Amino acid sequence: MGYRHGYQVSFCSIAFALIFLVSWLDQVELSEVDGGCDFFKGSWIEDDTYPLYNTSNCPFISKGFDCQANGRPDQFYLHYKWKPTACSLPRFNGEDFLRKMKGKKVLFIGDSISLNMWQSLLCMVHASVPLSKYTLMSKGNHSTFALPEYEISLEYSRNVYLVDLVKEKIGTVLKLDSIENGDYSWKGYDVLIFNTWHWWLHTTKGQNQPWDFIEWSGKILKDMDRLEAFKVGLTTWSKWVDSNVDRRTTQVFFQGISPTHYDGRQWNGSISATCKGETTPLNGTTYPGGLPPAVDVVKQVLKNMSKGVTLLDITTLSLLRKDGHPSVYSRKEGNDCSHWCLAGVPDSWNEILYALLTNAQGGTLV
Repeated sequence: MGYRHGYQVSFCSIAFALIFLVSWLDQVELSEVDGGCDFFKGSWIEDDTYPLYNTSNCPFISKGFDCQANGRPDQFYLHYKWKPTACSLPRFNGEDFLRKMKGKKVLFIGDSISLNMWQSLLCMVHASVPLSKYTLMSKGNHSTFALPEYEISLEYSRNVYLVDLVKEKIGTVLKLDSIENGDYSWKGYDVLIFNTWHWWLHTTKGQNQPWDFIEWSGKILKDMDRLEAFKVGLTTWSKWVDSNVDRRTTQVFFQGISPTHYDGRQWNGSISATCKGETTPLNGTTYPGGLPPAVDVVKQVLKNMSKGVTLLDITTLSLLRKDGHPSVYSRKEGNDCSHWCLAGVPDSWNEILYALLTNAQGGTLV
């Protein structure tokens, strides 16, 4: 009997210890999130509770991003969730986001990748409060979505280089050392989310290259190394942020480098493979082809800033989603392996943004 009794005591002790261990692990996971878990290292897992919204119920999506409406036959790409390795990424809670963001102004500044992310956030918010009245206004390159009930505005300003693009007598000049446009359009916001990269690679004048000359350090150039030009322009942007943004009232993010999938060799596919016909993500946490060189430029520039800017380091998680692009389902000719389907990968970018904006105690944002 003593043995049996001792066994029972030992079993109870072990059971209690296991319960305590599980509880402790949960607390560790939460504390890692609270303490700054790296949300950008992880993998994609199947989750039938995604996507976060039905695209047919979201009126804000550009035609080129709505892959289901454009006839994409598969839906596997819709049912994946980004899972960080060391912690849990909170599921987006639109009502919580709106409550904490009440009275705030958010501005996305960048190219069509910024547009991708902005429209994703609008769909996520709208799905959470579908009966709440909203306004959507566009003027020039600026669009404003507002929810009067929550006194919040989510805005998008198209600016593909961030630095100035100016028409002069000699033609259109990309001024790497000038950023006057920021003085009148980027101030007065609670959250700024910047992005630039794809347009620095465009080389067809009159079509996807809108400039005729580059101006740098007082010199007029017909062209220059594009990665170097990107670094110079981004450094000019960083100096503007350091000089003009009050970090006590405004939180600044850089969206990070959104990758493309035009070369199958990058994911151990054939030389002719692209995103076309891809239906599933890559397994694992790393991308065979490595990171685009622009990633190092961004990290170097941000490191040298005197004021903290949060990098939304979305490159690796997006590289793993060769299946996430519109491809031939974009209502345009060609094969789009640059932008992203909505619903899709940008929703996870916004879930990370939501997690980073929310402080450790789940209190106010910014």
